[in-house]
Amino acid sequence: MYRKFPLLSLWLVTFFACGTQAAPSDAGAEVVPAAPSVPPAARPSSSAIAPPANLASLPEGMQRVPGGTFTMGTDHEGELDERPAHEVTVGSLYLDTTEVTNEAYDRCVAANKCEPKDKNIGMWMLPRHPVTGVRWDDAKAYCESIDKRLPTEAEFERAVRGTDGRRFPWGNDKPTEELTVALGRSGPLEVGSKPKGRGPFGHHDLAGNVWEWVNDLYDPYAYRRTTAKDGKPGSCEAIMATLADIKKSGKGGFTGTNPIKECERAIRGGAYNYPANGLRSTNRVHHPGRWRLRMTGFRCAKTAE
Repeated sequence: MYRKFPLLSLWLVTFFACGTQAAPSDAGAEVVPAAPSVPPAARPSSSAIAPPANLASLPEGMQRVPGGTFTMGTDHEGELDERPAHEVTVGSLYLDTTEVTNEAYDRCVAANKCEPKDKNIGMWMLPRHPVTGVRWDDAKAYCESIDKRLPTEAEFERAVRGTDGRRFPWGNDKPTEELTVALGRSGPLEVGSKPKGRGPFGHHDLAGNVWEWVNDLYDPYAYRRTTAKDGKPGSCEAIMATLADIKKSGKGGFTGTNPIKECERAIRGGAYNYPANGLRSTNRVHHPGRWRLRMTGFRCAKTAE
């Protein structure tokens, strides 16, 4: 099962399978016993897109994600860092309809508000392709330059799963080339190229095309902490203590084959070369925020008033 992907060079990313061994013992602060499983929500067979919000009130290029309580994570598939399924409450937000494009990011660079992307990694340079080859700090700076921010993991998963707990943005139907830019492609396409794969609130490319940086630190034990109900990871100190315990115990299923030596950033959404199962709404991936990856871009969010 494809899960995590270590960077072998600045040109190439290789994906590895993860183990699914028993969960590690508690380590670090803020950890509580696993909560009882949350029953799975209704499972739509195809996409059901919410009626558009009042267009006059929407920020340009964004769609509203209504706040509320939803089921985050899963007890039925995937890796141990996706468990347990638990209820999370998020506030309403606006989320970019598409991933940030090269043309949008280049305008930020031209205005001296953003660092240039790595053109040796961001190989797909057409204006409407998603920008890649940018660090987490670069993504954050871009969003802040236009009075936005990066979404959290919980907000991203809310945008994908909607109110019905769907497995993919479009529903529960198996990924196809009609729905997503993935399944072993050699590169991304222009943003919004698969309109039939839109998410429940009208967003494009929430599964496939390129991975997306989100705001959170990657915490393999996030769903077992006291802050899980708020969709918040542990502190860097608590995360490193948990990782040390996982390593000492020789337990797998949380971080894949990547050795973690620092507090890394979470990445969501799958990419063009990923197989069908890797596009699931609960899949969690991570890399150091200082890395520039040819398969990773981002989109921005804005808190709704």
